[in-house]
Amino acid sequence: MRYALYFTPPKDDALTLAAAAWLSRDAFLDGRVPTPEVPGFTTEELGMLTAEPRRYGFHATLKAPFALAPGRTEAELLAALDEFSAECEPFEIPSLTLGQLGPFFALVPGAPSDALASFAAETVRRFEPFRAALSAEDIARRKPETLPPAERQNLENWGYPYVFDEFRFHMTLTGPVAEERCPAVRAALEEAFAGFLGKPLSVTALALFIEPKRGSPFTVHSLMPLGDAAIEGDR
Repeated sequence: MRYALYFTPPKDDALTLAAAAWLSRDAFLDGRVPTPEVPGFTTEELGMLTAEPRRYGFHATLKAPFALAPGRTEAELLAALDEFSAECEPFEIPSLTLGQLGPFFALVPGAPSDALASFAAETVRRFEPFRAALSAEDIARRKPETLPPAERQNLENWGYPYVFDEFRFHMTLTGPVAEERCPAVRAALEEAFAGFLGKPLSVTALALFIEPKRGSPFTVHSLMPLGDAAIEGDR
């Protein structure tokens, strides 16, 4: 089993429901959602475009998937998550926009956010003692020889290249998109997420996702409210 610390909105949030409709999967319910009908796209093409983010569920990575370190237990991880979440205050990302990271489309902040950067960095640091060292196979999958020095160092030290100065908040909506299909995909996403673009995104909880076995879909194990709110996880 692997665990991951992600941001995702609450299960009944309008953005969660819109993303579930687009991805054809709800990570809270661990169930498939009917593939949307999008003009200009076949069901098969949409299914292929969203296959990778569908497995991971709608989220932004804070602490990338990890196996528990020897001697650590899930109960200890949950207790630490409870404590950490209570210490953190909710905040807002001022606006969301539709971004393109290489061949992938994602929802990204419209401008840098110090509160977000601090929250992400502290999540990485606080839960590092729970992370088992990466296997040689896991390291090889990241192709460290292709990474810039800072990202390669992060991979070695923290198990993930994109932390701290290299962190880029993104909620992935597609797998790789062929260049000639990018305009059509962008237009479809702008329509599907029109109600959220250019508007603030509230960060009010920290989610623990689990992958029961390698390659299986990730599901929401617990959603911990930030600050003094009662801890009510979806467990």
